[in-house]
Amino acid sequence: MTPLDATWLAEHPLPEPAADTDKNTRGHVLVAGGSQTVPGAIRLTGEAALRAGAGKLQLATVERVVLHLGVLMPEAAIFPLPANAAGELDNDAGEALCRYLGPCDTLVLGPGMGPDAAAEAILRTVVAEPRASLSLVLDAAMIGAATDLAAEIHAHDGRIVLTPHPGEMIRLMGCDAARIDSDPAGLAQEAARRFNATVLLKGPETWIACPREGLLRYPGGGPGLATGGSGDVLAGVIGGLMARGAAPRLAAAWGVWLHGEAGRRLAERVGPLGFLARELPGEIPRLLATIR
Repeated sequence: MTPLDATWLAEHPLPEPAADTDKNTRGHVLVAGGSQTVPGAIRLTGEAALRAGAGKLQLATVERVVLHLGVLMPEAAIFPLPANAAGELDNDAGEALCRYLGPCDTLVLGPGMGPDAAAEAILRTVVAEPRASLSLVLDAAMIGAATDLAAEIHAHDGRIVLTPHPGEMIRLMGCDAARIDSDPAGLAQEAARRFNATVLLKGPETWIACPREGLLRYPGGGPGLATGGSGDVLAGVIGGLMARGAAPRLAAAWGVWLHGEAGRRLAERVGPLGFLARELPGEIPRLLATIR
């Protein structure tokens, strides 16, 4: 087990854009998810991806809220996805989503999706045809949907990052809740092997596991990060770093550190509790500049 700290980051730098780069070469992120009940979640994810350095952003969500989201997030292109009667993404959303994937480097799938979304049907469609140029971050409802799709995810050759919190990890692995407390590191490594993916098990401390790579441990950014939308931001930071060209494990490690340290900075400035998830992305550029 290796501690994830400034020393590790200095030894494992992110790819840097050339001086003459443009928005296309800095990477193209598509964030898909949300619902009529939680329409703003993917706004948090999308902003975090841009703050992490991605060049272009698309957001795809239930068709009933796309206009409002487009006004809220003028930096992004906005695409509609079909919804069911509950205001969640329905079975046809996967096929619609695949039509938007062509120019994308990274897809972040799941933020803001609720229990009535057709998560497994959507994920099954999206992962059916692996593409070497596309990486994925699976978050929130997509974690549970991945349970029976290990072979399909495995076929993506390590280009997928899974971001479960303890409850999602229990469902993903079909394990007893006691395993989370007794062996979180071993559980994260087992999940990484099963899905051939980078797995970060979130909590007061975060474990980052990847097949054939050493286990990383981050001690945590403080209790203030246990707030609605915080995980959506983390998924976006990881997606933005992957779109920039960082390998999945490297992007996950940097993403966890940036997210946690953003929480620490806000705790010092605002207070240990009460800062908002939407305040986290603004800390990311300064942190990147500092560690660079």
